[in-house]
Order: sequence, then C-alpha cells, then structure tokens
Amino acid sequence: MIKLLKMTGILILAIVVLITISLVLFFNFAPQIGASPEGKRLERMESAKNYKLGKFHNTISTKMDMKPGKMFGVMLEFFKNNDNREPEGIIRTHKFSPAAFDDLNSENLSFTWFGHSSILIKIDGKKILIDPVFSERASMFSFMGPKRFPYSNYMNVDRLPEVDAVLISHDHYDHLDYETMLKLKDNVNRFYVPLSLGAHLEKWGIASENIVELNWWDSIELDSISFVLTPSRHFSGRGLNNRFSTLWGAWVILGKKHRVFFGGDSGYFPGFEKIGEKYGPFNLAFLECGAYNENWSEIHMMPEETVQASLDLNSKLLMPIHWGKFNLALHPWKEPIQRAIAKGEELNVNIITPEIGELVTVSEQVMSAQWWANYQ
Repeated sequence: MIKLLKMTGILILAIVVLITISLVLFFNFAPQIGASPEGKRLERMESAKNYKLGKFHNTISTKMDMKPGKMFGVMLEFFKNNDNREPEGIIRTHKFSPAAFDDLNSENLSFTWFGHSSILIKIDGKKILIDPVFSERASMFSFMGPKRFPYSNYMNVDRLPEVDAVLISHDHYDHLDYETMLKLKDNVNRFYVPLSLGAHLEKWGIASENIVELNWWDSIELDSISFVLTPSRHFSGRGLNNRFSTLWGAWVILGKKHRVFFGGDSGYFPGFEKIGEKYGPFNLAFLECGAYNENWSEIHMMPEETVQASLDLNSKLLMPIHWGKFNLALHPWKEPIQRAIAKGEELNVNIITPEIGELVTVSEQVMSAQWWANYQ
C-alpha cells in the first residue's frame, strides 16, 4: 500500500512538472505571445516619462489585483452555467461588401462594426481598420478561450477592401489578433500602434518600416488625416510575466471635416475631459461598454460611465463597443447596451446602435434599432 502511494505521488509530481515545463516552453516560444522590446525600442521606452521601474504606468493610480479569496470566487462564477452570458441562436449579421464600402461618399464619415471592438472607418476617403480580431477565439490558444458568438456572417481579412492603415489600441488578445495580423501583413503598409507594441508585429513578419509607434499625445499624419494616441486607463500583456511591457491607449482621428474618438479599453478617468477639451467636439466616439465588473472597475467602465465619458469628450454621437461578440465577464450579454441606452436617455446622449456588419454613414439622425431584443 505504501509503495502504491509513493508511485502515485511520483506520477502526480511528474505530471505537474510536465505541465509546468510545457507552459514555460509555450509562453517562451509560441509566436502568438509576441516579443519583448529590445535595442532602440527598449531605449525609447526607458526614456518615456510614463515608463518607470520597468513598466508603463497609467496617468492616475489604478488598482487591478484582487485578493485571492475574491479571485477564486470570480473564477468559480465563470465556470457556472449561465445561459444569459451568451445569446441563444444565431445573431443575424450583415455580409460585408467591400465594393459597397468603397462606393460610400468620401465626403461623409462612414464605418462598419464587426462586433466587439473591430471597426472599419472611412474618413476623407481613407479606410482605417481598428483593432481587427477575426479569429474564432480571443485567446492565445486556438482550441480554448473565449469563443465568438454565433453570427450568420463572420468577417475575415479576405473580404476587406484595400486598407490604408491599421490602428491598434493595446496588445490584449481581444484587440490584437495574431492570425488576423498574419493575413494583414502583406496587404497593409501602415500600422500605427502604442509604444513598444511594434515588437509583436515585427516578430509576426510585419516590416519595421511599416510600423509607427506612438507615445501618449504623439501624432502622425496620413495625407489630410491626423492620428493622435491619447492615454487610456488600462494595461497590457500577452504572457505570464509581461504585464505593462507595452503601452496602451486611445485614438483620436482628425479629418478635414470629421473628428472621431476610439477609446480602446479604459476605466473611467479624468483624461476623457482633457481629451475632449484638446480635440473635441467629436462627431462620433467609439467607447467600450462591456466586459465590466465591480472587481475590475478601474480598468473597464460600467455602461453608465461610458455615457458620461462621451459627454466628457464632447461627442455628438456615442457608439458603444466591446460587446456583442465574446463572453469576457459575468454579466448577461445584452446588459451593456441596455444599461448604456438607459443612461443615455437620462443624460440626453445620442447613441447609435447599428447591426453588426452594417454600412453606416454618420449623420445627426440617431440609429436606435434595438436589434439585440430579437435574441435571448
């Protein structure tokens, strides 16, 4: 009996060691994890005012870590069967037509939302793709992790029109997708990203001359358009120990007639008001309103804060994003947009809610069809 217990203990230990070694090897060599900044890129990081003690910092104090007991409770909640966190049935989405998108009047501001935070914008005739995630999962693994909701039509790189530039807000898997980048690398020659994030793109085969890295408040021009990277209240990291190793941010897009704000991921903070004062008023603000929880409220806004942020930014229209595609939190999948609309009505904020894949030309007329009401 003692011999059997010893053998069982040795077997369990061997399994634990094997799993540990496999994880270490994966996080060190799997290409989707990306790369660590080095050389001149690292020198530039270290000279940045928002980089101290080996990591980037938010503009204000931001708490992220939960106590072990609370973290364990949250993990248990994730494993509970809760049908409300994902839709029942297939969400009807529009089949994207690149020709129709090309035909949209270049004098107007137009866009298509592909679910979550992936957006294609047309401004001053230029087509700008932001945070494209077209893979099945928002995960480092192809076989596990948050899986996209069932859509009648999924977007992919092959159906895109010619894209003039790609903007990335930060390096989390639901905003920076390895497989999508591999397919874009030979079709786009301008990638604008936060400081040091270019290390990931170079590892994936994107030419260094096609990558422009910006720190907060830096700007770059593309013909008549200016792109400005502004602060957001969030964090970064794709591996086990590289949190805060690349910068995160939001994008201001300034055209001849239109101004757009893309918030990426962010907790609510005074920076929205500062950005609004400096670059507003905006014609349209894309702001996250999903994947929130009281336990991480300083890095993801509650929907009511999303609406207040659009007021701070002085935006004429609010387009809530970061919902409708992945189950990343504990709330029902429709709750983000329901809460945002309720708060928008209270504060008299115009909210635009197009269907996924729909071609939208921005105007003063608010598109408020509540398409999600057709699903459980």
